[in-house]
Amino acid sequence: MLDDLDRRILRNMQSDPDQSIPDLAERLGLTPSRLSRRLEKLREGGVLLGLRAVIDWRALGYAVEVSLRITLDKTNPRAFDEFTVEARAIPEVLEIQTFLGQVDVRLSVIARDMAHYQEIYRSSILTLPHIADIEALMHVARIKTDESLPL
Repeated sequence: MLDDLDRRILRNMQSDPDQSIPDLAERLGLTPSRLSRRLEKLREGGVLLGLRAVIDWRALGYAVEVSLRITLDKTNPRAFDEFTVEARAIPEVLEIQTFLGQVDVRLSVIARDMAHYQEIYRSSILTLPHIADIEALMHVARIKTDESLPL
């Protein structure tokens, strides 16, 4: 269970993830050693999973994002496992989500342009095992993308 100090630490880290431990400690009115102990406790508790670089794939020349909603052939008991193993191996697949309902899996795929997407689709996506149905949704705009949590 998080206490008020843990929440303040996490809120401050979310709002400015580049700040140093001494700067964050000063902002929170803590010593750097006390803050470090709290951060270690949050890591050990699985609350703080780590820091990561967020790279804008558009800056690397990718201009197309497509969501693929996939229904798997459920007559094969290994369909899900075999599909996900192979889907993970496609470098342009950024995200794989699973669902309960008619759609089993959603893949988020990026490409440099439509020709590149078509190449990925034909050579990698359509060769994935156990696909019963697939629907492509072109991303037009990202209205909200926020990994900050309400703490």
